Amino acid sequence: MSSPPAPGPISARSRRRRRRRRTSDPAPGWASLPQDLVGVVASRLLAGGDLLDYVRFRAVCAGWRSGTASPRGRGVADPRFHPRRWMMLPEGHCLYPGHPDLRGHARFLNLDTGAMVRARAPLLGEHCVIDSVDGLLLLLRDPDQDGAVRLLHPFTGDAVELPPLGTLLPQLASRLPMCPAPYMITRFARVVCASVSFTAGAITITLWLDEVARVAFATSHDRQWNVSSWEYPMICSSLSFQGKLYMMGNPDSCYDSAHEVLQIDPPARDGAGTGDLVLPPPKLIAAIPAHKLVHPYSLVECGSEILVLGRNDLSGSLDLILKLEDLVLQRFMPIRSIKGRTLFVEERSITVSSKVLSTVKGDNVVFVHEHSGRPYLAQYHLNSGSVSPAIDDCSLYGNAQGPSCLVHYIFSCCILDRWYEQRINAQKKCRKLVVRLVLHPLFSVPVIGAPEDLYSEEMHKVGPCKDEKQVS
Repeated sequence: MSSPPAPGPISARSRRRRRRRRTSDPAPGWASLPQDLVGVVASRLLAGGDLLDYVRFRAVCAGWRSGTASPRGRGVADPRFHPRRWMMLPEGHCLYPGHPDLRGHARFLNLDTGAMVRARAPLLGEHCVIDSVDGLLLLLRDPDQDGAVRLLHPFTGDAVELPPLGTLLPQLASRLPMCPAPYMITRFARVVCASVSFTAGAITITLWLDEVARVAFATSHDRQWNVSSWEYPMICSSLSFQGKLYMMGNPDSCYDSAHEVLQIDPPARDGAGTGDLVLPPPKLIAAIPAHKLVHPYSLVECGSEILVLGRNDLSGSLDLILKLEDLVLQRFMPIRSIKGRTLFVEERSITVSSKVLSTVKGDNVVFVHEHSGRPYLAQYHLNSGSVSPAIDDCSLYGNAQGPSCLVHYIFSCCILDRWYEQRINAQKKCRKLVVRLVLHPLFSVPVIGAPEDLYSEEMHKVGPCKDEKQVS
């Protein structure tokens, strides 16, 4: 009995035929997932806090896309689609957001994952960024005229019109008696802390105006801003957290008395039937005795908690971090771990995951520290209580050999009027663009380097910027 012949080489036509048979098999795939299961996965992704994961999920196939809600058109009105942990980064060569050379694009960094995208945001060409709340950008247009305000979702392009800041002038002009009228709106917007809430189909914005120590509030349906009847002038820090404003200060402007932490709830409709918005008075939620915390410094969001930062000596080191929930219960227990995160502390404070930075390790605080009369950017280690430089001199001075590292770019975002002053100075044709960071006593020379300076060791870790289309 003869053996069967050895198989010959498979022709290209046979391979194509087999490939067609395999691809035409009616075996179920991921695209055939039940719609209710697709909805569960989508809701889990949104609950995780990263909008772009949800966008990538919808892009897998037509079935998943049709079974989930599109963020476009709902980006601002629906809190599920807010890009909460995304932060806009400054550019090189002192280019403010919206500079013509950027061609309508801006870069954004995820503070939890280190991912970076480049998104198209054409509104930045004619607006100034005065604050960011839940990843949404609060924009100001024409500060020397009516001061139009918009709330922008940077990834979907959705924008909501708000009342112009010029409507505050009849109510607050007397608070700035020495300021010429054309510059009052600029003063109002210089240091702002915004919170957003959503009720009855309307978007309600609450603004803490540090310049006049008042709170302004309005909805997307209003034509003018309302102003609180009360003021609180001695505020050292303000924070927007879960739709509410939190402020820390000392009503007696004296460090011998207790420091207060106040909570301001969103405005609500008047129960008397008029339908007007009424701002509740601030609630005292914690009082910190002076002997427990001598110098309060900042409130910062860290995960799902609020931390209180301060110091108890004159060394300038932020040696005390407390949980607000402990202070509410009159428990004064400093913490020594923030789950591997890094806090960037200046006029505003930012929490960054240890995944983002390679040179600055977790469980520390990056802040301006002074040693022997010379301020520098330092990191305070919670576990050991020691202080060390956060970056070396090469990274500190942009015109020296070596890159300007990512630590700089994140720290510059902690200065509230960092981008705002750039844009105003450019519009007024000042002698040169002045970066707010350069004016800080920490720096004696410009520190924002060229775009190629961004590709330092840390940038290689998170990967280069990628152009991202607007979310659909």
